Amino acid sequence: MEKFTKLTGIAAPLPLINVDTDMIIPKQFLKTIKRSGLGVNLFDEMRYDDNGEEIPDFVLNKPAYRNAQILVAGDNFGCGSSREHAPWALLDFGIRCVIAPSFADIFFNNCFKNGILPIVLPQEEVDKLMDDAERGANAIISVDLENQTITGPDGGSISFDVDPFRKHCLLNGLDDIGLTLEKAPSIDAFEAKSAQERPWV
Repeated sequence: MEKFTKLTGIAAPLPLINVDTDMIIPKQFLKTIKRSGLGVNLFDEMRYDDNGEEIPDFVLNKPAYRNAQILVAGDNFGCGSSREHAPWALLDFGIRCVIAPSFADIFFNNCFKNGILPIVLPQEEVDKLMDDAERGANAIISVDLENQTITGPDGGSISFDVDPFRKHCLLNGLDDIGLTLEKAPSIDAFEAKSAQERPWV
């Protein structure tokens, strides 16, 4: 998993509440077990019409936001079914951070496990960042995980909270497998001892 230390990029505004995982990545794209290739179908039903043509008014289809790395969203983001493909699609598109007043629990947890930083902020702080994001290509926001700060295009700073263990994992690029591999010496020692004490196993 790629480390998350400091991210500076364009923020895209998505001022919608209750964006569920089916909106993030519709069910017909859940057949794959690969984490790559889903970005093109992120928000598929909002990005494309029935003929597969881009809908120009959707934020990620606008030239200023095609390379967005941060998403500023509404309340209860990621609700609905517990599909890990949702953070996979965001990450494959290039989104490394989502900022919202609240998230659905399973989606929130899945973000951390896939290298995305979900940040919960009070509504008034999200509104400020939403205003910043509406500046288009000038909507450059910096997210500093080590110092737990967000800096807007005008230099104003907002602090955010993050669980210390999850922060450690993101800073060091540790998913569940990476965390297990950190314990490899202890696991090897246990297996060697077990093999000596119980050779019949």
